[in-house]
Amino acid sequence: MQKFNFHEFIEGISPEFTNVLDVSILKSEYCTLDLSESNDELNNIDVGCTNALGEYINKHIANNDAKVAFGGYLEKRNIYKRSNHFNSQSQDERDIHLGIDLWIEAETPIFTPFNAVVHSFKNNTNYGDYGPTIILKHNINDVVFYTLYGHLSLKSIENLKVGQIFKKGEQLATLGDDSVNGNYPAHLHFQIIKDLQENFGDYPGVSSVKDLEFYKTNCPDPNLLLKLN
Repeated sequence: MQKFNFHEFIEGISPEFTNVLDVSILKSEYCTLDLSESNDELNNIDVGCTNALGEYINKHIANNDAKVAFGGYLEKRNIYKRSNHFNSQSQDERDIHLGIDLWIEAETPIFTPFNAVVHSFKNNTNYGDYGPTIILKHNINDVVFYTLYGHLSLKSIENLKVGQIFKKGEQLATLGDDSVNGNYPAHLHFQIIKDLQENFGDYPGVSSVKDLEFYKTNCPDPNLLLKLN
């Protein structure tokens, strides 16, 4: 019997571009963005300053005649050095990004890509953390998996309930601004998770080198689903 491949399953769910943002935004209006430590342009940017990073991202979007910048899966980023949340002495430094970021203005609506139930939600308030976060549970062809939506607005979780049902294409949330989203320029952190490991309203979105092989298996590239390239 052929061994089940979760990554191939995610890639095969939909053969076409899958949008978790406003459906009026076309695939052609997305551009790639490199925030890795190997991007020399960032040497001239204080990536720890929300306004400076936001200006860089907005200029990049405008220069590419786009509405959304995306990227970040497995990027090794310097931005996390600003926060003890990722660099406490009790753990290895975490600086490798496990989701995909969709950079667009605050209040942008977020939509669920599949039928889902709310597994959990939480306001993760550590500096540099997700802020308001929702985790959805999906069951497709008897395969259960989860999607995480981080950096949302506070109102996105105000009246939410565990077990609440969302239909495919239904609005789930809106994006938060830097006052609630962990102090980042507005963006959605979207992550696919096979095993939540008993987490509730939170799941690591950044890995250390030591743990990376596990997370690469448990959190496949969201672009296998989104198909933005």
